[in-house]
Amino acid sequence: MMSENKVIGFIGAGALATALIKGLLAAEVVKPSEIMVTDMDGSKLEQMVERWRVQARDKGQLIEQADIVILAVKPKDIAAVMEEIGAKLNKKHVLISVAAGIPTSFIEGFCKENIKVIRVMPNTSATVLESATAIARGKYAGDTAEQSAAMIFAAVGKVELVKEELLDVITGLSGSGPAYAYYMVEALEQAGERLGLPKEIAQSFVVQTLFGAAKMLVETAEKPENLRTAVTSPGGTTYAGLQALDAHGFHKAVFAAVEAAANRSKEMQAEFTGISGGVTCD
Repeated sequence: MMSENKVIGFIGAGALATALIKGLLAAEVVKPSEIMVTDMDGSKLEQMVERWRVQARDKGQLIEQADIVILAVKPKDIAAVMEEIGAKLNKKHVLISVAAGIPTSFIEGFCKENIKVIRVMPNTSATVLESATAIARGKYAGDTAEQSAAMIFAAVGKVELVKEELLDVITGLSGSGPAYAYYMVEALEQAGERLGLPKEIAQSFVVQTLFGAAKMLVETAEKPENLRTAVTSPGGTTYAGLQALDAHGFHKAVFAAVEAAANRSKEMQAEFTGISGGVTCD
């Protein structure tokens, strides 16, 4: 459980807020009465209240009553939200942002006091409580604030504490990573179909194969290259497949995807905050 009387307020009632609330309640980190939510979409808010028995509030009430405030809004909306709530925040608050590309310093700039700001990069697997989440603290956030954020996001997956300058690369790697995995699933399914498998069988085998491979990595704790080598006989079928991937620049394509997404995170910072910068992945 969180420390006594710690109330969590969500600004935004989208998929991530829903996943977090589901995880927090399942893990009994907080009670429904200790969660407050606000959202411009009244119907979405009503559904969340009905499903989870959490408390609906307007932004002013939420800031007044919550100890931990989670900004579960899109990067383009951060400035507008902070214009509205920045002056109302005080030193009791821990402010957690999940907005990609928005630095803690930008958020701190809207606050009259030295507010404890935490920047977090989860991914969409939070929906099934299997997110890979990176947490970085701002200038005024200490160990206690960081630990509170870690406890919240541990309810929906694995958490790592990192320096903020690493978050753009983590965004490109794990924040966008599920989409890369889904894209690979699509490609494998299409390959199976083109080579004669019925669609349903191709889908079933691809999903189970990736699930099994991920489980092997987790449960054996082996390095991926060791597991790959163990199933790759010289001159065999797996060897032939890997040779084809190398011939078509598989590693270069994956690197390019992570680099492009990391740089896009930095570009979003410039677009929505006016702070310029870039990522160079050497």
